[in-house]
Amino acid sequence: MIYDTDILIWVQRGNEKAAKLIDKDEEKYLSIQSYMELLQGAKNKIHHKYVKNFISEFEFSILPITENIGHRALIYVEEHALSSNMRSGDAIISATAIENNMTLVSSNIKHFKVVKELELKAFKP
Repeated sequence: MIYDTDILIWVQRGNEKAAKLIDKDEEKYLSIQSYMELLQGAKNKIHHKYVKNFISEFEFSILPITENIGHRALIYVEEHALSSNMRSGDAIISATAIENNMTLVSSNIKHFKVVKELELKAFKP
């Protein structure tokens, strides 16, 4: 499965349910977009290092933005930015999941539900 940024934020906040969800998954993936969002949200160097260690310790594979992912994300923004406020980060994460044939786990389903071909798994903290 591929995890939305919010799931990792729940883990950082001490949510055991989110931690167990990730821990039981043998193959864990993140879009490079989510990784950048986590690093960008770091408040200081210590938190920045914590994010990097967390990604390493949980053995996440980071999926890059390919040409196909970029193109698909652009289409999602064109189609959904005005009607549903689709943000570029969510478009990239959606496109990454679809291009890699993965289910996206998120507690922010409303951000992604406009992308019809996306397989979503709702997480309720």
